[in-house]
Amino acid sequence: MKHTYQIEGMSCKGCRNKVDEALNAIDGVSAVVSLVPPSATVITGKALTTNVLQHALSKAGNYTIKNGEVDQANAHGISDQGRHEHKTKIPKIATPGNYYCPMHCEGEKNYEHSGSCPVCGMNLVKAPVLKTNLLQYSCPMHPEIIRDSPGICPICGMDLVRIENGADLEDRGYLALQKKFVVAVCFTLPVFLISMSEMIPANPLFEIMALKYWNIAQLILSIPVIFYATWMFFQRAWKSVISWKLNMFTLIGLGAGVAWLFSIVALFFPAIFPQQCRTHHGTVYVYFEAATVILTLALLGQLLEAKAHQRTTTAIKELLKLAPAMATKIVGNKEITVSLTEIVKGDLLRVKPGEKIPVDGTIKEGEATIDESMISGEPVPVAKKPGDMVRSGTINSNTTFIMTTEKIGSETLLSRIIEMVNTASRSKAPIQKIADRLSGYFVPAVVIISVITFFAWVFYGPEPVYVYAMVNAISVLIIACPCALGLATPMSVMVGIGKGAQMGILIKDAESLEKMNSIDVLIIDKTGTLTEGRPSVERMVSADPNIGEENLLRRIVALNSSSEHPLARATMKYGEEKGIVVEPIKLFRAVSGKGVTGKLGTENLALGNKCLMDQLGVAITPDLEEIVSAEQKMGKTVSYLSINGHAAGFVVISDQIKPTSRKAVWNLQNEGLKVIMFTGDNSNTAKAVSENLRLDGFQAQMLPEDKLTEIKKLQVSGKKVAMAGDGINDAPALSQADIGIAMGTGTDVAIQSASITLISGDLSGIVKARALSKMVMSNIKGNLIFALGYNILGIPVAAGVLYPFSGMLLSPMFAALAMSLSSVSVILNALKLKNTSLK
Repeated sequence: MKHTYQIEGMSCKGCRNKVDEALNAIDGVSAVVSLVPPSATVITGKALTTNVLQHALSKAGNYTIKNGEVDQANAHGISDQGRHEHKTKIPKIATPGNYYCPMHCEGEKNYEHSGSCPVCGMNLVKAPVLKTNLLQYSCPMHPEIIRDSPGICPICGMDLVRIENGADLEDRGYLALQKKFVVAVCFTLPVFLISMSEMIPANPLFEIMALKYWNIAQLILSIPVIFYATWMFFQRAWKSVISWKLNMFTLIGLGAGVAWLFSIVALFFPAIFPQQCRTHHGTVYVYFEAATVILTLALLGQLLEAKAHQRTTTAIKELLKLAPAMATKIVGNKEITVSLTEIVKGDLLRVKPGEKIPVDGTIKEGEATIDESMISGEPVPVAKKPGDMVRSGTINSNTTFIMTTEKIGSETLLSRIIEMVNTASRSKAPIQKIADRLSGYFVPAVVIISVITFFAWVFYGPEPVYVYAMVNAISVLIIACPCALGLATPMSVMVGIGKGAQMGILIKDAESLEKMNSIDVLIIDKTGTLTEGRPSVERMVSADPNIGEENLLRRIVALNSSSEHPLARATMKYGEEKGIVVEPIKLFRAVSGKGVTGKLGTENLALGNKCLMDQLGVAITPDLEEIVSAEQKMGKTVSYLSINGHAAGFVVISDQIKPTSRKAVWNLQNEGLKVIMFTGDNSNTAKAVSENLRLDGFQAQMLPEDKLTEIKKLQVSGKKVAMAGDGINDAPALSQADIGIAMGTGTDVAIQSASITLISGDLSGIVKARALSKMVMSNIKGNLIFALGYNILGIPVAAGVLYPFSGMLLSPMFAALAMSLSSVSVILNALKLKNTSLK
């Protein structure tokens, strides 16, 4: 038995994994869980009630299971009526208060407040957000206080000052760390100097007071460091132990905590220690300086990481800057300046030379040259005329025009790009599973090695054995850095996906970025993918002497008025130029991959390819078919029109091949890919295009289900398949392919179904996407090699394996510095991706 249930309460991939594990743990149940739509398909050989399933889910978390099949068609945005209409899914832009873990421990899960990750303890990072009102105010002394209007600080009473240029709110976390670091340094430095002064002959400090009292001074000075500046490390360490999510902070808290507590006991209860633990002054060795320096250096590492994290989101921040704060709205005969929040659909806006376009819409009056490079990656400005679409964030060059608002807020292309990049940056690549598994065993292994190190020095080390044992055991704990291992993948993914967005390549998740490098076969649609997607009518041919071309066009325009297909738009435009008035059509139906049907008055009309005519039993004379075949052999598309079951004529439509398609196909073939075209067009037209571009093959007159079936066959044969398309009928194939690539010039449902979107709709973007995939994967592997190599070399050195040969030991303080710098090095290596070029 197979049944699909709706699941409530899932908000991220971490939730999906919990639900998946809970359902599959039920005896005799095989379940597949989906996040979008939130559902679970359960296969079982026995009868199960929802109560049984709910009981299992309740153990996993606050999830609810409901009966009812999920409409998978609507999940992809496709309605049942002819599957030609679509419901646009509008992703939500991250709102203020959304924080995420840089190591993505729980997938895409967001947290409402700043702090530390409940799983790994890392500082949560503020997700960049698109602000529609940039006027905000903050306290100079307490930057965590943010208000939308002037006032006074509730903490200190100072006047709030305006945040200039929409300063990034995530700076608050960095400023808080910076403040704590200053405190830590101010108290750690004297502790360090007091401790190091013991190495000076005739120590002048001992003339002021005895070593015992200087040790007490170190204790007093260490208290602000331990209980204020770095207390978060101990909180995170404790949380990691009680949840058994051991991490870097477990080792820091254990190492520094042991050193500090050991020193307390040594200071106040020296009699319990053996003689070899005592100094020549009679006191026991204390490690207040080791504890404070370790914690201060760890805090420095956190500070450097916070700064580096800000650089990894540079691409998103650059996109955020594209959105203007204000716009010029036309109200009656007046022009007023308004905030973006005051704009509604249908408003008329004036865009002046040099201004950024505030929302998505169409030009109503005037012409313009628009710089779209910031969202498409294409440097050449695009000429626009009345009726053409303009996008939020692009820049008007040197003319003034009036536009009609069509999409606002989260509906705009810019908002959707930012959301896609934000989401993709926090997704996990399959290669990260390796690092996750290693990290799970890493901390317990380090603790065991530390304990072995301690006893090895106690039994085999020189005097004072306990001092050497303590120092080296702490060094082992401190130098190990699972953080560097955990950051190796997400940092590279974040920078790589951000760089792709700047070049007009939107990648839905890290898995798609990784898979792109292993594709064997690329399947491409014709219209809008290989061709311009802006077809134009060449001529109308009437096969009935009683029906002139104008009457033929009148019927075609009426039929296509309800269609969204690019060919329909071409005929509508042609009809508008000819002055044809659109007449209402009844019983309209889109026959996917074939054409459209409807009723105009008493006439039953059908417009489409030969398959549609055959399906409806429309007879086509040999002479008419011969004329059509000649047009198709020249690479043109022909649609027949039938009236009441009689072939009345046809329309010839041409769609130019994109200038970049030939070079892109050649580059992909040189990389070893087979490039095959799947099209719903006829064989003659498909053959002409295939020969022109020298493709590896083509299949014509394909329905959506045919494309889906052929892709499945290729996958069964062991091929990794990418599919590039732009139409609604491409959505099932895009979803089935290992990598679905949508043209940004296409429909919303195609974009929603795809793993990668090329904003410019240019196939050369696939070449760049593969190059980006190669660079990111190489960078990730470099990070993993560095992180593993660092620990493989660092831990034995900290344990003292070089001491018998060179007398060299690693101080816990140097171990702390090395630990802090290791994760920063991984981030800096990931940042190198920003400066690489994609060809």
